[in-house]
Amino acid sequence: MIKLYTLMAVALLALASCDDLFDYHPYDTDVDGEKGINAKNIVRIEQACKGRDTIRFVMMGDSHRSYDEEKALVKSVNRIAGLDFLIHGGDFSEYGVTKEFEWHRDILNGLNVPYVALIGNHDCMGDGEYAFKAIFGEENFSFVAGNVRFVCLNTNAFEYDYSNPVPNFGFIEECIMDVPAEVSKHVAVMHAPPYSEQFNNNVAKVFEYALTQLPGLQFCLHAHCHKLLQDTIFDDGIVYYGSDCVEHRNYLLFTIKPDGYEHEVVYF
Repeated sequence: MIKLYTLMAVALLALASCDDLFDYHPYDTDVDGEKGINAKNIVRIEQACKGRDTIRFVMMGDSHRSYDEEKALVKSVNRIAGLDFLIHGGDFSEYGVTKEFEWHRDILNGLNVPYVALIGNHDCMGDGEYAFKAIFGEENFSFVAGNVRFVCLNTNAFEYDYSNPVPNFGFIEECIMDVPAEVSKHVAVMHAPPYSEQFNNNVAKVFEYALTQLPGLQFCLHAHCHKLLQDTIFDDGIVYYGSDCVEHRNYLLFTIKPDGYEHEVVYF
C-alpha cells in the first residue's frame, strides 16, 4: 500500500511539474503576438487618406494553406507605387486553428501598407471565430478612405446555422443612416457573395436593396469562389468583383478616382 501511495505521489508531482510535455489543443484561442489588427490599421488608413479623392488598394482572399504564395504576394504588393491599403476577403484558415491565423498575420505584417481582414467561412470552424476576433477584430466593420467608405460584412450564414443575423441588416442600416460628411462613395465587401452556398439566399434581394441604399455605391467585392469573377448578380448595374485564391497567384488592384474607377488583375 505504501508503494502504491508513493507511486501516485510521484505521478502527481510529474504532472504538476511537466506542463511543457503537453501541447495545446489545436483550437486553443490563447493568441500569441499582435492583436486588434483592423482597429489599428483603420486608424492608419483613415489618417493617410484623409482629404483625398483618389485611392488605390488591393483586394485578395482565400489564403488557406498557401503560405509561400502569400509571401510572394506580399513581395509583389510591396512593389506597387502609390498603394494605400490591402483588403483580405477572408478564409485565412483551413480548419479555424489559431496558429493558422497567427502565421498569416505575421506574413501580412510584412506589407508596406496597412491591411484589414474579413472573416471567411473556414475561419468560423472550430473556435476560429474567436481567434479571428482576437487577432483582427469584429466580423462587421467599416472604414473611410478619402471620400469612400468601405462597408465590410460577414456573409457566412451557413456557418452560423442561420442562428445569428448574417448578414447583419442592423449594421447595414446604421451605415445607411449615419454617413460621414466627407463620404460620397461606398464599396461593399464580403467573403461569400449572394447566391453562393454560404449566403442566406432567402434574403439575397433584400440584401441587394439594402446595399443600393448606400450613397454612391461603386461596386461590391467578395472572395470565397477561388476564381476571378465579375458579374452584375442582380442586373442592377452594380458589379460584384470576386478575387481569386492566393494559390492561383493573382490579386485585384483597384483605383477609385473622382470620375469613376479602374481595376486590373495582377499576377505574381
